[in-house]
Amino acid sequence: MPVMGVPKFERFFRAAADLDVNKNDLKRYNDFVDAKLYDLFLIGTADAKANDRDIIEPQDLPVTKGLQESIHAFKKLEEGIELRPLLDQLAARPALGMDAAEDTEQRLPDLAGGLSVALARALKTIARDTRRPSTDQWDEAFELFDLLI
Repeated sequence: MPVMGVPKFERFFRAAADLDVNKNDLKRYNDFVDAKLYDLFLIGTADAKANDRDIIEPQDLPVTKGLQESIHAFKKLEEGIELRPLLDQLAARPALGMDAAEDTEQRLPDLAGGLSVALARALKTIARDTRRPSTDQWDEAFELFDLLI
């Protein structure tokens, strides 16, 4: 599911990490956000079940300190770029056989935004010598996130 359009995608990555990305990177980015939201909800589902609940509450999602800081950074960036309407498309969260509480659903755009900021900053760290991350550098970032989320 497309998370944001090309111009806002490019502006977002410039604002978040001073990186140049283009429309060819957009699919990678969308796939990343979809996969990481799925992973967060997969763990959230297990946590809800372990606590004898049949609904995923916000506290069931494994939001780390770093991701929380990225969510706060996203909220500051979002004001100037107006990403909220685009990230609201993520309301169709991953289907995992368990409903999410309304509070959990409402956090989806912020989670997507936080993941986006974290990805942009990880790419900046990996691609220190360039403003334009290569495909290999995107893959390295994805591998790191797979280890953590």
